[in-house]
Amino acid sequence: MSEVSLAAPLAGWLVSIREVPDPVFSEGMMGEGFAVDPVHGSVSAPCAGVVVQVASTSHSVTLRTDAGAELLIHVGLETVALGGEGFETHVQEGGHVRRGDLLITFDLDAVGLKAKSLVSPVVLTNTQEFRLTLHSVDRLVSAGDTIGVIESLGRRSAEAPSNGDATTLECLLGFEHGLHARPAARVADAAKRFSGEINIIADGKSASARSAVALMALDVRKGDRVSVTASGADRDAAARAVCAVLSTVEQEHSSFARVAPAAVLADNEMGGVCAVPGVVKGTAFRWRRKSAVVPEDGQGLEYERKALEGAIDQVSSELQAVRNAAPGAGGDIAQAHLGLLHDENLRAEAAVQIQAGRSAAYAWMAATSAAADALRKTGNPRMRERVADLEDISAQLVRKLTGTEDLAGDEFPDATVLLADDLLPSEILSLDRQKLKAIAVERSGPTSHMAIIAASIGVPTLVAVGPKLGDVAQGVSVLVDSTAGKLVIDPADDVVERALKRNSALNTPAGPCRTRDGTTVRLLANIGGAPEVDAALAAAAEGCGLLRTEFLFLDRPTAPSSNEQADVYQTIADAFGGLPLTIRTLDIGGDKPVPFITFEQEENPALGARGIRTNLIDPELIDTQLQAIARVRSDALKVMIPMVSSVEELRGVRARLVELGAPAALQVGAMVETPAAALLADTLAREADFLSIGTNDLAQYALAMDRTNPLLAGMIDALNPAVLRLIALTADAGAATGTPVSVCGNLASDPVGAVLLIGFGITELSGAPAALAMLRRAISQVTTEECRDLAQRALQLESAGQVRALASEMISAGEGA
Repeated sequence: MSEVSLAAPLAGWLVSIREVPDPVFSEGMMGEGFAVDPVHGSVSAPCAGVVVQVASTSHSVTLRTDAGAELLIHVGLETVALGGEGFETHVQEGGHVRRGDLLITFDLDAVGLKAKSLVSPVVLTNTQEFRLTLHSVDRLVSAGDTIGVIESLGRRSAEAPSNGDATTLECLLGFEHGLHARPAARVADAAKRFSGEINIIADGKSASARSAVALMALDVRKGDRVSVTASGADRDAAARAVCAVLSTVEQEHSSFARVAPAAVLADNEMGGVCAVPGVVKGTAFRWRRKSAVVPEDGQGLEYERKALEGAIDQVSSELQAVRNAAPGAGGDIAQAHLGLLHDENLRAEAAVQIQAGRSAAYAWMAATSAAADALRKTGNPRMRERVADLEDISAQLVRKLTGTEDLAGDEFPDATVLLADDLLPSEILSLDRQKLKAIAVERSGPTSHMAIIAASIGVPTLVAVGPKLGDVAQGVSVLVDSTAGKLVIDPADDVVERALKRNSALNTPAGPCRTRDGTTVRLLANIGGAPEVDAALAAAAEGCGLLRTEFLFLDRPTAPSSNEQADVYQTIADAFGGLPLTIRTLDIGGDKPVPFITFEQEENPALGARGIRTNLIDPELIDTQLQAIARVRSDALKVMIPMVSSVEELRGVRARLVELGAPAALQVGAMVETPAAALLADTLAREADFLSIGTNDLAQYALAMDRTNPLLAGMIDALNPAVLRLIALTADAGAATGTPVSVCGNLASDPVGAVLLIGFGITELSGAPAALAMLRRAISQVTTEECRDLAQRALQLESAGQVRALASEMISAGEGA
């Protein structure tokens, strides 16, 4: 069995593929692998091989090793939508590369602002022939660090059987950005459900529908005609199923950009781009911005200077009020506008114009117009977005100086569908939200500040409808179906009913997760920073059961200050909006070193000064973090101490938080991730406000197997009956003392693990956001009594494999019930 050593292609935080916030990757539809949350914008070859595919948008590269293993390296999530902006490839298809050769460079900031996530998956796509084994995950890596191996399994994929007959269907590709990774994976996943051979033919090239890499290499674009040829006994169903996927109109998660194809629009319908999904029937009302009459000549230097300063003060007060009242997107944009309002260059240019005899309004318009022109000339899309902000702040100030006001909100009819050529952020913030039910605009885009504010206040919004929107009569009944990307004039009742039903089905909140017999299981999310909150909330997480604070400490020469940490923690708490937030104190050491702490040489770092034991090396580090946590304002805040092995450690942290003036509602809990903590669970439970089981380390320490050792990685399984007995011991201790017990390790992201944990009486699980949907489905298939029976039987088994087989059988039986 041959092996290829694998290097990290990017520098950053290495995680399991299961942690990627996209089910195409996390659920293994593309294959097995890992991901890196990058800290630098360069991608190098993880091993030697030939370049078999370079995305036309430069966001991904696929390599094939000499042995035939295929590796897809995909920078960020949903980055195909950027159209290559911010990316540059340094290799060509067919070229050979050595380990460490540069493949892609990208603008980390620019891509990070527009992508769904910078987390970059690396996937072994032909897992039927090869196996990828990682040394360890959840650690900081440098590009070029050895992180695992790829092994040949010594077998080649057999072609699916064919009976000689074939079915061929044609369709048009519906995916907005062509057959990139996500749609290719969906096609391959659909094809694998059928027995016969299935091929996709486009522009004279053919690819197996079962190979996502081969499909991407076809370079098929939206609207291209493709043929699907299927053979075998189920050939008709296979061809129809694959065609159905190929024809899908892709839904982009990051910007909700969904466009209704022109071919399916009726005469009374207009297509657009969805900025905020939703379905609303209402009355069309056109927003017409009143033109301000701006005199060019001023009324004297002193008069115009005072007029400008007075207007700036008025607008500044209004923006500050918006910022304070709207802590979310609206507040952020108001803060940005405040910065422009007090920009020294703008005010200096306006002063020059006033000195030349211009009116204050004319002077301010001239200053902002010149700045906007300069930004347009850069050609940088990020700079072009700032043009809209300049136009907005200009309009706000000119309205004050000229006494011009827009239409008042009380002129709106009930259930207003506001139509406009475009809306300024300040205008949408001023609208009557009781009457405003939907927005449709001719211009703008799904990521504009206007769209961001509309999303923050939950108003369905359709953008880029085009000039035909101006033909819609005032007062006519309209249906905005932004989820489907269209506006319907005078919609029939059945059209409205279907749209509302479909939207309700798509957007019905997941609600409480329950077993088949009604036991509620609380599902929370594990996150590693503020950018991951959106993914957690989108997955219907009921809060955060584990905030890994290490992200604040890594890849920097000095530790973050108390102020910096407090600001970040407060931002995350605010983003969760009152839902529980559990902050785990710093867990470094072991396989997670930081440059500003000098760890003594340790023969076994996993047993060294990590977690709460960092106090032994740098007590100020943990104390600074506790100071920050004590300042966070949230009634739902909890703090969780890692690597606890004694009650004294927990008492020490609690006492220090009291000294620092932490809120009385702040709960302090202990992680159970050492055998000592599990064996002392009854004692810890009497001292702690809650216990949270970290199954990753608990398995490592219970089995005496280093989880960074590649030889042992396959044997470290939290489903091992020995580990399960420690979990049961902890759960029993919590039940006896009335102390809540949850699980935040990988076992909580595993449907098999979830049903077992419920059997032990644990009904709060915190897992990867991408895993929550699978957990809900698995939990809904079983009863509490079945889980209890499973848990007791599992404790008597001999191996993790036996436990997994028994639990999987129970879940499958529930699905068939």
